[in-house]
Amino acid sequence: MSGGDKGRLRNENRGQGGASSEVPVIEVSENGPYVVTGLRELRVRRGEYLPLESVSYLCRCGGSKSKPFCDSTHIAQCFSGEPMATDEGEFSDYEGSSLTIHDNRAACSHVGYCVRGAPAVFDKDRRPWIKPDEGDAAEVVKQTIQRCPSGALAYTENGERHDEWERDPGVGVARNGPYKVVGGARLRGQMKAQPTVAEHYALCRCGASGRKPYCDGTHLEIGFTDE
Repeated sequence: MSGGDKGRLRNENRGQGGASSEVPVIEVSENGPYVVTGLRELRVRRGEYLPLESVSYLCRCGGSKSKPFCDSTHIAQCFSGEPMATDEGEFSDYEGSSLTIHDNRAACSHVGYCVRGAPAVFDKDRRPWIKPDEGDAAEVVKQTIQRCPSGALAYTENGERHDEWERDPGVGVARNGPYKVVGGARLRGQMKAQPTVAEHYALCRCGASGRKPYCDGTHLEIGFTDE
């Protein structure tokens, strides 16, 4: 991709969610970038997208000067993409009057959408940290859970568990955080464990996650930025 293409942000209507007719694939290359095929664009901010080529290379070492694209810095850094995630963790259940919220701490990427979206229900400084009936409306809570990028949150309502959503395939960039994959893009390559939820997952972008290739919130500890 040329520098002009990389810098050109678009604000068009997203008719197909950035997906082509093929099922998108994200290849976790050995000690190198994420190789993305089957997507036309990358969401970088609300309503703003970068065009992707038929095969695009996204940085996962954290050091590229062309973020979010790879510039081969991983070679100079001797980046190790050795998979770390072997345990998918277990879900804990928090029962409420209308919703039971399920939470898998091992899968959390610590982006914080839950505590900002429904702060009365999700409070990291409280024990238990999830109280489904604490104050936010059930619809707000459900919408907040649907924003969880990692698959760490789900809910059960009227006996039916909800952990995947009907969305077009796409990849977004969380500011100073992970890649947010939605819509069931297939993940393969240098990895030991499948995503907690196949429809959506968060991929490490800082290069330092203890659960490579998945994000575990380490970007916050090391002060990762994507400027």
